[in-house]
Amino acid sequence: MHHVIWLQFGMGGWFRGYSYRCQPVDYSHNPVAIRMTHASWWYYFSKFTEFFDTFFFVLHKKFEHVSTLHVIHHGCMPLSVWFGVKFTPGGHSTFFGFINTFVHIVMYVYYMLSAMGPQYRRYIWWKKYLTNFQMIQFIMIFGHAFQLCFTECNYPRAFMWWIGGHAVMFFFLFSEFYINAYIKGAARVKKALALDSSFLTKSNGHTNGSIQNGYSKVSNGHLNGHMNGKANGVANGYTNGHANGHANGSINSNGAATQESNGLFVESTEVVEEPFMYSVAPVTGEPHSSSCVTLQQ
Repeated sequence: MHHVIWLQFGMGGWFRGYSYRCQPVDYSHNPVAIRMTHASWWYYFSKFTEFFDTFFFVLHKKFEHVSTLHVIHHGCMPLSVWFGVKFTPGGHSTFFGFINTFVHIVMYVYYMLSAMGPQYRRYIWWKKYLTNFQMIQFIMIFGHAFQLCFTECNYPRAFMWWIGGHAVMFFFLFSEFYINAYIKGAARVKKALALDSSFLTKSNGHTNGSIQNGYSKVSNGHLNGHMNGKANGVANGYTNGHANGHANGSINSNGAATQESNGLFVESTEVVEEPFMYSVAPVTGEPHSSSCVTLQQ
């Protein structure tokens, strides 16, 4: 639809001799003037069809697309264009519709490619530049409108301010969108990627530490266990052997000497108890063999 309206704006004047410096409104029944009037009316009608963008966003629950820019842009344009169609259906201010319909042609080409599926995503790398293109159009529109401040032209100056003011407002709204989406947004994406990389590094480190290095630690544990076990066994054996050996009686700590030593102490303990037993019994015959052992010592 917009390509037809753009062509009608061109054939109604902008391709056929309209002045870019000053173009009064032709209120006659000239076929070219009538064609421009029809183009202006269809442009006004298209502002209502653009509400379908909002309807589809809401139906698909893409509420993030229903931004302040979107609401202001689609909300005020029908009323704004109505004044133009009612009082100046042609002339200088139709430059706004002529440029804007061309921008919408490019926009809907982008929307078409993005809706055709992931295989066409490589063809819409120019989304960022589409926003730049929209900002350039508003510079062209308010520049074209405000030039009447410096020249005499038989065109209502109220509409110069009306159209120029809208263009300035939209320029700042689109600039804010561009900064948030492509400058601050890019910085946020870089920060998020940096955090993700850091998280992945820590995760891999933890994984390697817990699993891969864990197995290494287990295997090293076995190796170190055997190696340290032998080394500590020998070292501690001798050390404890000497220490316990001197305490218990021999170098072979818990071995024969200690056993003999402990054995002697046990036997002597039995001998100490026996004289008490003989002290209450009559002395007859040979003494007990254990007593002999005691006397020999």
